[in-house]
Amino acid sequence: MSLVKYEKRDGVGLVLVDNPPVNAFSVGVPRGIMESLAAAAADPDVSAVVVAGSGRTFIAGADIKRLGAWPEGEPNLRDAIEVCEASEKPVVAAIHGHALGGGLELAMACHYRVSTADARLGQPEVKIGVPPGAGGTQRLPRLVGAAKALEMILSGAPISGAQAAGVGLVDRAVERDLVDKAVAFAAERAASGGPHPRVRDREVRVDDPGIFDAMRKQIERRARGMRAPYACIECVEAAVQLPFDEGIAREYEIFDAQVRSPEAAALRHLFFAERQIARVPGIGKDIVTRDIREGAVIGAGTMGSGIAMNFANAGIPVKLFDLGGEQLDRAMAAIERNYASTVSKGRLSEAAMRERLERITPVLELEAVASADFVIEAVFEEMALKLDTFARLDAICKPEAIIASNTSYLDVNRIAAATGRASQVLGTHFFSPANVMRLLEVVRTDSVSDEVLATTLGVGRRMGKVPVVSGVCHGFIGNRMLEGYLREAAFLVEEGALPQDVDRVLTDFGFPMGPFAVSDLAGLDIGWRSRRDHHAAEDERRYSGTIGDRLCERGCFGQKTGSGYYRYEAGSRAPIPSPEVEALIKEVSAELGIERRAIDDEEILSRCIYPVVNEGAKVLDEGIALRAGDIDIVWLNGYGFPAHRGGPMHYADHVGIASIYRRVCDYHERHGAWWQPAPLLERMAREGTTFAERDA
Repeated sequence: MSLVKYEKRDGVGLVLVDNPPVNAFSVGVPRGIMESLAAAAADPDVSAVVVAGSGRTFIAGADIKRLGAWPEGEPNLRDAIEVCEASEKPVVAAIHGHALGGGLELAMACHYRVSTADARLGQPEVKIGVPPGAGGTQRLPRLVGAAKALEMILSGAPISGAQAAGVGLVDRAVERDLVDKAVAFAAERAASGGPHPRVRDREVRVDDPGIFDAMRKQIERRARGMRAPYACIECVEAAVQLPFDEGIAREYEIFDAQVRSPEAAALRHLFFAERQIARVPGIGKDIVTRDIREGAVIGAGTMGSGIAMNFANAGIPVKLFDLGGEQLDRAMAAIERNYASTVSKGRLSEAAMRERLERITPVLELEAVASADFVIEAVFEEMALKLDTFARLDAICKPEAIIASNTSYLDVNRIAAATGRASQVLGTHFFSPANVMRLLEVVRTDSVSDEVLATTLGVGRRMGKVPVVSGVCHGFIGNRMLEGYLREAAFLVEEGALPQDVDRVLTDFGFPMGPFAVSDLAGLDIGWRSRRDHHAAEDERRYSGTIGDRLCERGCFGQKTGSGYYRYEAGSRAPIPSPEVEALIKEVSAELGIERRAIDDEEILSRCIYPVVNEGAKVLDEGIALRAGDIDIVWLNGYGFPAHRGGPMHYADHVGIASIYRRVCDYHERHGAWWQPAPLLERMAREGTTFAERDA
């Protein structure tokens, strides 16, 4: 009962869940609710019951750590819901903050629901690989109709209390004094004498009988390789086709099978990994972060413009500097187009767009950024240019200003050492497009202070990013690991596969796009320029930019020129296999003395994914990444690694470390030094340990 408090107020029993911080359904909470309801039922002076949450929220869902692992004999959420729904006295849910997952399922088992207008109500279970499992797929369609229920359950996105009132999910939305008004409403309902409605007794509204097949078709692309979205559809379909008791039995059956699936395990892993990234050695609660009131971005290219939008989105006024007035004009026009597009999709109001645009000030004089608290350099990826830029900023910026480099590969320790404020310099690797991509690699130099690092992480979170700390090395966490992925894709094509073969295997695995389609989208000239600048002295065959270089020499840079690894019809981004590219590939293979062979899908997948795992093990061993889970978050948010696989390191645990190590050793013998096994991978294979155990 310590997690659930019970009191009487004006003849109404008040059941108050008190399990901070989010009142999750931890062990003991269902028991406390049931005991409170029993006390109310036995008290003749109590005419009705209100269930509410203490603190800042109603009930934000189940205890995810306990999914599929609830103590035997301990009352669970389903038990509490049954008792609530069976109450002869009216039960009212008083909702504020969040009513998510099991919290909303409990609320729907109450006879009535009163909510604050700004509360958030939803069923986000699909995001952790399961359908709602305590009646949510059966009661929600009875309240809002099958179509709205499918929308809410498949997206996992919450709606506001005001919206919930509009669709029938709650009976009343209020602005303030929630509990008092819920108690008054409960007393009023009790005085009416009933009967009090049970959601289970309602009919499900279905406007289109074909909605379920249509929805399966609609989610095919984004749900590739995933079971949970289809499980959600099956459950809602059961609500339409079966009586309530049979429908809920079907939901329980589907949920109980899905919660034990590798998909659900992977998504639970990512849920906790994203929360772990905030734990950084040296960054405790005692660290006082700096107040960032003004930002600045140096360079108004695509990346710089996107970074400026991030400042504006976070409510921080920002100055966007470039030497060229025309470039600044183009940047501001692009920023306005981006915001206008968001407005047209209904995700931003016109007024909010204007507010954000007003926070961005284009400037032509570098001295104009002298007042900024946080400056991000976003000039071309060239060390000499960055060093010169930082020298100028060091002289101009106020002494306490933080200066960060948006670099993808370069040595940020060297950049910091070239200034007189090394403790206030670090890396902020945004991903393109910077105003969209959630990942932010925060590069911790040897000299940066804990205060500056903590401040930067906070700014990243204000921007809506997922900031992950990386050490300093070439490419940091993500791009360093990416090189092996792209290298092996290129080698596979030289050895016998075609671009469409490699891309198909990786999209079937769950990537939104394969490496060759991604290269065409980004522009082949980017990699071509990088190879010329950084790999000219290396063995051309081993780096293998050969086919991409030949395409660039022909002026085939990808989508922007209408041809790259694929050809593209005017106005379309759909890749079409190219006979000319196939002929070029065969020509290059012959020049390299490679006898082309048939390559099966399993080899394509392992050749592309296992170098990522192997390099990830090196990144961990060297301390570049703090945890295997951090690597998984980087690859999920920056490179499109399929969430239902859990990231490369979790996937390695699933496949088996020893199995991957043996295959890496085999490829090392066949393909040489690029496949040198990571010492950590060898140790883990020998000891029988996993990356999850290493993180624990």
